[in-house]
This record gives sequence, structure tokens and C-alpha cells, in this order.
Amino acid sequence: MAPYAILNAMRRLSLLLPFLYFAQLSASVAQDGNPESLFKRAVDAQQHGDYETAIRDYRKLLQAQPKMGEARANLGAALAHVGRLDEAIEEYMLALPNAPDKEDVRLNLGLAYYKKGDLAKASSQFEELRKVRPTDPQLAILLGDSEVRLGQGSEAVAMLTPLEPANAGNHDFEYVLGEAEIAAGQRRDGAERLAKLGQAAQSADAYFLAGSTFLDLNESQTARTNLEAALKLNPSLPRIYTLTGMACDKMGDQAAAEPAFRAALKANPDDFDANLYLGAILYKRRSMEEAKPYLDKAVQLNPRDAMAEYMFAMWQSNAGDYADAAMRLEGVVKINPDWLEPHVELATVYYRLHRPEDGAKEREIVAKLRAKQQAAGPGKQ
Repeated sequence: MAPYAILNAMRRLSLLLPFLYFAQLSASVAQDGNPESLFKRAVDAQQHGDYETAIRDYRKLLQAQPKMGEARANLGAALAHVGRLDEAIEEYMLALPNAPDKEDVRLNLGLAYYKKGDLAKASSQFEELRKVRPTDPQLAILLGDSEVRLGQGSEAVAMLTPLEPANAGNHDFEYVLGEAEIAAGQRRDGAERLAKLGQAAQSADAYFLAGSTFLDLNESQTARTNLEAALKLNPSLPRIYTLTGMACDKMGDQAAAEPAFRAALKANPDDFDANLYLGAILYKRRSMEEAKPYLDKAVQLNPRDAMAEYMFAMWQSNAGDYADAAMRLEGVVKINPDWLEPHVELATVYYRLHRPEDGAKEREIVAKLRAKQQAAGPGKQ
């Protein structure tokens, strides 16, 4: 999903064409009062938000004058505004050969592809337009965001970076450059840029992307600071409560994490992470019956997740269901053989199942993993 900053830029740009061609057309069709009147009426309807009337009148006009690029381009803009993007694209393509300002038609064609989600074609139009508008910041923003969403973060960074000095105060530009840096693997640079932007622009989106990136970098305190700032500005952001809870949990602050996860589940009962983390908090507190439905839900939502399987196996072991716990733990260590804790629990479960040989083998594995961790040193386990 495009950030709100990009969507706002799109809205601003998409308003250009309805206002471009009135004066130009009046001279070209002055010899025929009826087409001129019809065009003026269509433009007036478009300017006042009556898009259906505008579409109808432009189509009438184009029946008589099919090569009138001005009317066809404005028709495309009206169609795009009401969400009829395929029709808008067709009209823009037809308008290009005869439009007095091909650059603006191409821009709106790119925007229509962008809104449709056809980012490859949008990017192609924006690239073509950049040949004649190489320093246009709004065009760079749209192209940069398209490239990021196409998985071309490095290309976006390379295109945007030379324009940065001239656009240091442009919040949309800074947002896209930050997201491009994150996508290109320069995650800390991008997150720091977005954190600064969040503060400067009071942007929940910038704070959110910065916070989620810092969370991925295991910088829990910085993640929490940014996520809580985003939450304060916009509590409706998708997953904001979940990620804030995760940052608090990683800091050991379960008292703050628990209500965040409960709020996340109120908004979306199928949130995997919120179910898993809340279940784990309740399990560690030995609220066994309350923990079970959350852990069970997490396993149902993502049965291949090793952490969900491990936590549910721990619950089963604590409840005395050793056979099922052993089967689940065996699956976990198969997925992640170097994860110490499941081996520790599996050894215990084997002994409780009177399988001493299997228990002894697991203890040997535990000893080897601990020795390996000690050799690696702190922070490298």
C-alpha cells in the first residue's frame, strides 16, 4: 500500500489536466459554437465535481471531433477520478498524439497505471517523462515509490539521492528516499531519516516505518519510541498496537505489552503475532487456561511457525500432555536444529515419557549447543 504522503501527491498531480485546456481549446474551436459550448460545459462540470456530466459531455464532443486531444485528455482525468482506470488509460493513450501538452497527458497516464497498481507500466511512463523533467520532485517521488514497490530499492536510491540537496524540506521526497534506503538494505540510514521526518512533519507513517525497521534491527528502545509516537498520532494504523507491543515485550515490559496486544486483537482477532505474544505472556505468568486459546489460535493461523509450535508445546508439557508435546518439539528442532531451548524441553519431555535414551541424546545436543554458544561469545549466539 502506498503511504499517505504518496497518495496525497497523487491527488495533487491528478488535478492538473482538468484545468489545462480550456483557454487553448476555445481558440481552436471558436469557429463552431456548439463544440466550444459543450467543451466549456464539460470543463465546468469537472471543475465542480460533477464527473458523470463531464464524462457524458466529453463523449458527445468526441463523437463529432474524435481527434480533439484536449477533450480526450480531460475525459481521461474525469474517468480516473471516479475510479474507471482502464477507461481512463485508454483515453490518455488516444489523447497523446493530439494533445497540446503531451508531458501532462503522460503524467496522468502514469498516475492512472499507478492507481491501478500496474507499477511496471507506471514506472515506464514516469521514466519517459523524467527525460524532459529530470529534476521534477513530484515525478521523482512517484517514480521512486514505484521502484520501491517493484523491489528496485537500489535503483530508487540512485535516482533520488542526487536530488536530495534541492528537496531537503520536501516531506514526501524524504519519505520515499527513506523507504527506498530501507528497501535497498540501508535499513538504519532509512529508519533514521524517517524518524527525523516523523518528528519534523508529525507523520505517523514515517514514525511507523522507522519503528518497524528498528524493531527488525533489534533496537527495541528506539523502535518503541517511534512506534509509540506513531500510535499517538494515528491509532488506526494497521498493526500499530501489535508492533508497539512487540517492542515493549522485547524490552521486558510485559505490563505495557499486554494491553497493546489486547487492543490489537480487538481490532483483528486473527493477528498472528498478537495471539502468539499475548499467549506467551499469559503462559509465562502461568495463566494457563487464559493462555491456551491464544496459543492455539497462533498455531492455527501459522502452523509452520517454529515459535508458535514451541510455545504451544511448552503449554502441552506443562499440562502433562507429554506425547503431543514431544511430537511438536521434534518438529521444531527439525525446522531449527540450532535453537537451544526446544532441545532442553524435549530432553525433559523424553525423560517424563520414560524414553531415557532419547533424553540422553537430547542432553548431548544441548551440551554441544551451549559449548558452541559460549565459543561464539556474547551477542553472537
